[in-house]
Amino acid sequence: MSNIVAIVGRPNVGKSTFFNRLIQRREAIVDAVSGVTRDRHYGKSDWNGREFSLIDTGGYVIGSDDIFEAEIDKQVELAIDEADAIIFMVDVETGVTGMDEDVAKLLRKVNKPVFLAINKVDNAKRAEDAVEFYSLGLGDYYTIASINGSGTGDLLDALIEALPEKEEVIEEDLPRFAVVGRPNAGKSSFINALIGEDRYIVTDIAGTTRDSIDTKYNRFGFEFNLVDTAGIRRKSKVKEDLEFYSVMRSIRAIEHADVCLLVLDANRGFDGQVQNIFWLAERNRKGIVVLVNKWDLVEKDHKSVKEYEKAIKKQMEPFTDVPVIFISALTKQRIYKAIETAVDVYKNRSKRIKTSELNDVFLPLIEHYPPPAYKGKFVKIKYIMQLPTPQPQFAFFCNLPQYVKDPYKRFLENKLRENFGFSGVPVSVYMRKK
Repeated sequence: MSNIVAIVGRPNVGKSTFFNRLIQRREAIVDAVSGVTRDRHYGKSDWNGREFSLIDTGGYVIGSDDIFEAEIDKQVELAIDEADAIIFMVDVETGVTGMDEDVAKLLRKVNKPVFLAINKVDNAKRAEDAVEFYSLGLGDYYTIASINGSGTGDLLDALIEALPEKEEVIEEDLPRFAVVGRPNAGKSSFINALIGEDRYIVTDIAGTTRDSIDTKYNRFGFEFNLVDTAGIRRKSKVKEDLEFYSVMRSIRAIEHADVCLLVLDANRGFDGQVQNIFWLAERNRKGIVVLVNKWDLVEKDHKSVKEYEKAIKKQMEPFTDVPVIFISALTKQRIYKAIETAVDVYKNRSKRIKTSELNDVFLPLIEHYPPPAYKGKFVKIKYIMQLPTPQPQFAFFCNLPQYVKDPYKRFLENKLRENFGFSGVPVSVYMRKK
């Protein structure tokens, strides 16, 4: 379970540039995601071997300057509630503004590590100008230039030192299913329909994260932990439609789960916020089952299910091998099917395939469809194995790994799915030097 670090501050101080620098540094090395990178305001980063989740709150504030202030206050309050540490970014060019003072006022009451980062300090003159930020009453500051990265090392050293060590919780080996989705999609009703009468609940463990409740669930011959993000008491100050809020909640639940049951409202469809949560689960390499709730309220004809599913899968490209189930939490329609499917996805995620079997299937296939030659050089794939990771990752050993491009990797991924069945699970394909 990694720590959460939030970057807060008024618009246009360079939060996103800083965020992208930290994320990409890591993505380029560790986490190259094939296919589409989407507009994300959440990502993982690490520094000196400590991993943390990073949230750019600026990405969630929409609207014109005049309504920014109320929104930013909400963001900062949320970040204060949810994050383990906060980076407060200001801009040396404009100096201290009224909005900076408002944010500082909120942050002075906090009893979590707060780091004041003064951005755009790229010469000695500006380093002198930075002194005025002492007036914010947050103590020492860090001068950085997020455009070229200068100064970020010192900031990150201090950040890592201040982050609380997360205790590794030793848990029973039960699958963990997280119920996630935007507010009002029917997560609570789905969970209540599942749990039904109290006698199906074996134990209520107050969640290892302080806000989601784990219910140990044993029914229909399945036993698993249900991680419920829906039953969280809302803070009175928070408007429940705030996208940032539900994404923040989902991050905690997703990082902690094996399979995510993504509940969406049939009338709203697979909209921006649902997509955010979907890609969040995909980036974290979790199993995913999409549950289209309130299906009993939709006007249907004989084509409805097929067309609706097709439209959703279009939005998921290139990761379309995901089960979509149409449910009604109200009438309990297909909720058992939803759990059965989640169990299947869990099994797919922990599936191990023998090396001999992989090579028997893939070597003839690759001979028929070799990777395209690049600059007159031919790539020869000699050997395939599954890596010993919690989720499916495969190494293809070849002479020129750098010449194998994404489309061919996707072809290999599709063949893995066709031959070995990984429905609902992100699969990673790596090319390695033989």
